[in-house]
Amino acid sequence: MLAAAIALCLIVAVGDGDSLSMRCGGQPVQRVRIASIDAPELRQAWGRQAREHLAALCLRQRAEVQALGRDKYQRTLAQVRCRGRDAALEQANAGLAWMHPSQVRAWPRVAAAAARARRDRRGLWSQKRPLAPWKYRQRHPNAGGV
Repeated sequence: MLAAAIALCLIVAVGDGDSLSMRCGGQPVQRVRIASIDAPELRQAWGRQAREHLAALCLRQRAEVQALGRDKYQRTLAQVRCRGRDAALEQANAGLAWMHPSQVRAWPRVAAAAARARRDRRGLWSQKRPLAPWKYRQRHPNAGGV
């Protein structure tokens, strides 16, 4: 997938609340991480709900995918639109994903949605002390993230 180009891809699997497997044209299936958000790990509180919410939006749907680069696991980072809706924005709005502080300026709409979800105590923000996924992975190195 070319960076900055928008591809129409079929979502064939949802790994967790921020990663998808997709087939674009005749290319092999590839794993993509949604840019700007970090959803709870599957074993973490709200992890399964985050995956289910993303699956309801994207699974077996044609998605517009704009590749933006690669993460440290060499997955493609991308902006993903399913059913015409920004997947990151939908996850953040539902309170099912964190925004890493370093991403706030680059993604103001997603940041605003995440802030509203937190204020309204939606999803993971209903917990007394939610744990950021990056902190969870530090404490549980074999918990996911790839």
